[in-house]
Amino acid sequence: MTQITPTALPYLDLHPEVHAALQAGQPVVALESTIISHGMPFPQNVEMARSVEAIVREHGATPATIAVLGGRLKVGLTEDELHLLATDPAVQKISTRDLPVTVALGGHGATTVASTMRIAALAGIRVFATGGTGGVHRGAGSTMDISADLLELARTDVCVVSAGVKSILDIGLTLEVLETQGVPAITLGSEEFPAFYSRQSGFRSPLTVHTEAEAARVLKTKWDLGLAGGVMIANPIPEEAEIPAADIDPHITRALADMDALGLTGKDTTPYLLGRIVEITEGRSLGANIALVKHNAATAARIAREYAQL
Repeated sequence: MTQITPTALPYLDLHPEVHAALQAGQPVVALESTIISHGMPFPQNVEMARSVEAIVREHGATPATIAVLGGRLKVGLTEDELHLLATDPAVQKISTRDLPVTVALGGHGATTVASTMRIAALAGIRVFATGGTGGVHRGAGSTMDISADLLELARTDVCVVSAGVKSILDIGLTLEVLETQGVPAITLGSEEFPAFYSRQSGFRSPLTVHTEAEAARVLKTKWDLGLAGGVMIANPIPEEAEIPAADIDPHITRALADMDALGLTGKDTTPYLLGRIVEITEGRSLGANIALVKHNAATAARIAREYAQL
């Protein structure tokens, strides 16, 4: 049975379905909410969120979409809460640093990978599915723009299943930072690390597992050994949905140039770049994004199910 962190109880609102699953020691998969509020337009965002939750259930786990609403840490959302998250302009994109302020002041927040990991850990959830993981931004040598996702992976005991590091980032430097932080970056079923829209990044994967059962055993072994921190499971986008690197890279370069011309920095950069790439590719990248999120949800559910049986 998974134990919820006692100090978190006054701040947590667990959906009854999620609470029952955790109490029974059944598999639960956390899902982030930034992709809903800032990653996709309405109504595709709501349709995607509910379809992803359904996929998690189909593969034997309970979904727990995470957000902060009215200053409460929500683990599992009702239909009304999901609609608010998807449509209310007052919903802010929040990372771990923003949690105390958003909660204390009663605000609404869509959680990034980092803040979703932290809330999932507080609730006792070990597996989390997302689209792509943040990392070292291109040009970080001068901007020092490094996603908090990497630091959260180094200190929070949650497995993050993603389609690798977002293609808009510096994947090589991100892998270097993960190594320095002692975070296993493991690709499922491939010797090459994936790049979000593309199955190949040009970088060899630091580590590889071949099945969800192997991934689950890695998680248990890591935490049994007292090795604190998370695990990244990089799950390549399905072949039929991928945009090869040679096709997507020129669009990314154009979007980066457009962003620089606008002078955007900080947490506004990723939502802008993903949205701009959707425009440039005339929706093709959005289709790929939805496909990879669904694929990651199914994989995470199977890993969570295997982990719960260990």
